[in-house]
Amino acid sequence: MSDTDAVLNPSPAAGAGQRDPVNNYETILKIPVTVQVVLGSTSMPVASLMKLGRGAVISLDQRVGEPVNIVVNGRIVARGEVVVVDEDSSRFGVSLTEIVTSSSADSAI
Repeated sequence: MSDTDAVLNPSPAAGAGQRDPVNNYETILKIPVTVQVVLGSTSMPVASLMKLGRGAVISLDQRVGEPVNIVVNGRIVARGEVVVVDEDSSRFGVSLTEIVTSSSADSAI
């Protein structure tokens, strides 16, 4: 029996406390994560922030048509385009255009 066989098909003597890897995988897939779509950001002094009121416009560093970042638990994982989800135009979504590798995500932060 190879090491792989032992992991995928543990014998009953392998220990009562060990779990089946398939069950562990299914448990991991059920863990909730926070997904955010970042339209852009800006920096401003507190004095300017305190002057903001209803109807104020905050200019962001992204331009219309540029891809937005999709962030999962604080890490950029993808980029995409903002799209209208409902026919009545009341909800937005994101169409993924690029999956970000870990090396390019680290340099983008």
